[in-house]
Amino acid sequence: MLNYAFMQNAFIVSFFIGILCPLIGIFLVLRRYSLIGDTLAHASLTGITLGLVSGVNPILGAFVFTSAAGAFIEALRSYFKEYSDLILSIVLSLSVGIAITLMSSGLIRTNAESYMFGSILTVSLTDVITVIGLSCFTVAVLGLLYHKLVYITFDEDIAHVIGIKVKAINYIFSVLVAATVAVSIKIVGILVLSSMIALPVAAALQLHTGFKKTVFFSICFGITDIMLGLVSSYYLNVAPGGFTALVSVFILLLVLVLKRLHIIPS
Repeated sequence: MLNYAFMQNAFIVSFFIGILCPLIGIFLVLRRYSLIGDTLAHASLTGITLGLVSGVNPILGAFVFTSAAGAFIEALRSYFKEYSDLILSIVLSLSVGIAITLMSSGLIRTNAESYMFGSILTVSLTDVITVIGLSCFTVAVLGLLYHKLVYITFDEDIAHVIGIKVKAINYIFSVLVAATVAVSIKIVGILVLSSMIALPVAAALQLHTGFKKTVFFSICFGITDIMLGLVSSYYLNVAPGGFTALVSVFILLLVLVLKRLHIIPS
């Protein structure tokens, strides 16, 4: 299996995805924004189609457009404070509308289906370099903003009172989510990307440890989910994204069962 260059590329990309998705997901889940990950995943399809039309790397196209969509969500929050789900519907409608229009126009000569379901065959060396670059960028910025993001996650009002520039950091965080989405779409696929953002975090939260340990266990679950999904999908000849989502659900259910049997402390 590892004799093939595409599998080597897929394992490298998957490792970064297993770290990044839960790392971003922990902040989204605790802020009850997990559906933003799903919305931006669908928004990335527009970036991909724009990239394919213009000849730009689709991953970079996804990053740029998803960053813009994330900033748009943040801008709309001041207008729809009590209807956050409506904001997601607006951005989702805009993104999917543009993507479907471009895909049906005949301007795209490359099959975009692999980005929807995930494919280990299409991960190139260029994709690996792009993923490593975006991953390093995301981890570095998260490290710099870690303490401020923790304050904002648990109480945005208090964070504002103590002088944290909440709005600016929320915009930056939207870009980080966009980078994570762009990194992940080649392997996981757009349709099930939210499972890698939310489910490893959901499993880690069942362990009832402190915040830093929850982040650590989220990453452990994330890497386990995607590696098992990748290897299994190779031998079963199925899309890695869908099977990774099934593995994520299975591991979450396993943690819940072990907790119910008191094998894992409550």
